[in-house]
Amino acid sequence: MASSESHNGDAEAESDKFEGSKIDRHGFLQDSNCSSDSLAKQGIPPEVMLRRERKWIQMLNNWDYFMNTNYRKVRERCRKGIPPSVRLRAWLNLCGGQLLMDTNRKLFEQLVEQSGDPKYIDEIKKDLHRQFPHHIMFIGEAPGQEELFKVLKAYSILNSKVGYCQAQAPIAAFLLMHMPAVQAFWCLVAVCDRYLIGYYSQGMETLLRDGDILFALLKRVSPIAYKHLKKQKMEPILYMTEWFLCVYTRTLPWESILRVWDMFLCEGVKIIFKVGLVLLKGSLGRTSLTKRCPTVYETLQVLRNPPQDIMEEEALVYQIRKLNLTEEDFEYEHQRQVLKRKAAEQTSLSTANRTD
Repeated sequence: MASSESHNGDAEAESDKFEGSKIDRHGFLQDSNCSSDSLAKQGIPPEVMLRRERKWIQMLNNWDYFMNTNYRKVRERCRKGIPPSVRLRAWLNLCGGQLLMDTNRKLFEQLVEQSGDPKYIDEIKKDLHRQFPHHIMFIGEAPGQEELFKVLKAYSILNSKVGYCQAQAPIAAFLLMHMPAVQAFWCLVAVCDRYLIGYYSQGMETLLRDGDILFALLKRVSPIAYKHLKKQKMEPILYMTEWFLCVYTRTLPWESILRVWDMFLCEGVKIIFKVGLVLLKGSLGRTSLTKRCPTVYETLQVLRNPPQDIMEEEALVYQIRKLNLTEEDFEYEHQRQVLKRKAAEQTSLSTANRTD
């Protein structure tokens, strides 16, 4: 991708130690398990990509107009996949990171200069080497680790109430592969504070609620998978935590992650739910599949390593778009779970008062 290729230039210039190793177009060592098998597939014809790029450039140059008057066109183009050459600019505009950056000039640099909370600094440093260790930006002492530290530290200072959560690291590292640190920082701020509100707070109440929403929606999408998980009494938090907190950056093949993020930054958190539903249905949606999972152990193994064919880029996007779920369905389940949790809290409080 044009934007990430230019951004990765410094890292590639220092990649003599990788001489003899093949590095794919996304910056991964090809002999590693992290590089997507789908990279070998035939790409989009150049003339089609050129047409899409022109349409996106026109749209980005008239961004407010399109978002205010023709959002459906923006959404449709995001679903088709954003051309790599404009992805940086598109993501910044879609998530609101560009606006945040424009209205808070120099703030990132100021935050980087601050020392930060020692507790969070120690946790961030421990996690740096764990993020995409087969990518040239993050191998060993590659410059990406320093940039990642700056971005995560700056966020922990900006939003001290949330501070630092481990799941933020793969998202920040993923963003850094596509854009310089300051843009990655503001995209991270937008994702954490606008898209995933409450996900990184202590107690994980929002995540628990969304797990219940996911499970309720599964009953509509795949009764077989729903009954299997219910029979095994598997709480959603057991299998969906990494999916939701990391927005699939640790789950899907690389090309699929990019397509999911194109849609996620445009359509919001419902895309995370839809991907989860597709993975659940593809992993456990037939009786022949559930028979292979007689206990919780086998079920968890399948959900942690979903079948490759359902995670492949085009198949995944097709299944996401095929899901028969409306905005009203999401809103209904959200309201239902909120009321359900409130009722449970009140019951618990009443019981505690009677005991006292």
